[in-house]
Amino acid sequence: MPETVSFRPELLDSHCIIDVRTPLEFAEDHLPGAINVPILTNEERVEIGTIHKQIGPQQARMRGLELTCGRFAAMVSEIVSAAGDRPVLVYCWRGGLRSRSMAILLETTGHEVFQLRGGYKAFRGQVIDYFERFAPPSDLFIIHGMTGTGKTTFINGLDRQKWTPIDLEGLACHRGSAFGSVGLEQTLSQKRFDTLLWSAFRSAPVGRPIVLEGESQRIGKIMLPGRVYDVMSAGYRVWCNASVETRVKRLAAEYARSEYREEMAAALLRIKKKLGGPQYAELSKMLEEWDVESLGRGLIERYYDKLYYKHRPWEPHLEIDLENFGQAEQQLEAFWNNLREIGD
Repeated sequence: MPETVSFRPELLDSHCIIDVRTPLEFAEDHLPGAINVPILTNEERVEIGTIHKQIGPQQARMRGLELTCGRFAAMVSEIVSAAGDRPVLVYCWRGGLRSRSMAILLETTGHEVFQLRGGYKAFRGQVIDYFERFAPPSDLFIIHGMTGTGKTTFINGLDRQKWTPIDLEGLACHRGSAFGSVGLEQTLSQKRFDTLLWSAFRSAPVGRPIVLEGESQRIGKIMLPGRVYDVMSAGYRVWCNASVETRVKRLAAEYARSEYREEMAAALLRIKKKLGGPQYAELSKMLEEWDVESLGRGLIERYYDKLYYKHRPWEPHLEIDLENFGQAEQQLEAFWNNLREIGD
């Protein structure tokens, strides 16, 4: 009988992780790096569940064998090919019959295989616990600034030998503003975001500063899990400056795509009440005429700058100028070096 093991993060680095749940379960969330080799299709799982509930477990298992036994050889071959010389860690929802069956099949081929005790549910419990007790592996630098300053571009362009950038908006598939969903589809689940963020923090080298953009607790429909927002609030706060002209150009460069027009119109309509009728009509005309720079300037001056950071209840630890990203990184590095010298 294959050995069962409890989840440990290092297993992700040493084992070939196989998820035998349905494609729908896998899409909702899965262990980092896992490969989906489903024993049942989405429809078959519904059928088996119905039989189990209405008739009984024995009949459900018999039906499961009828549906799956003809493809076991192909599944084992796929897993062995993906694993190479690595041992396999196989899991299902709760470490039950699906993963046990696959583990037994793999063992009969002579491959080293382990079954994850508690399955995905046990892993999910560890992710929840991690964020409820959240303590980052390194100092956090939180990048704040007005819309259009280029904060996300700056963060993603940092030297990864010196910094650990974590793009929260990129992970959430949303820019976190009124126009945050334009050109993006935020289809991922909260569970998937949590796992992606857990993996990002897990991969962060100890002692290398982690740089994130200052966000509200919600990014689109996604919430920052556990204590993340509170811990970020206690990090080093960096305020970013850029001229209105630069901000307008950066917004225009990001949004000036004809395929975005309908989504931008819908986003503008959502903030009509906050803008007021006359200003909404004026901005709508700019959008209709595809004058993206004027639209960006209008949104900056009449919406974003009035709404965001209108009353900032804190003072930054550092201010940097994002007119030039390279020089801004030098400012950030000088501040970090000074902190280390003080600490020494």
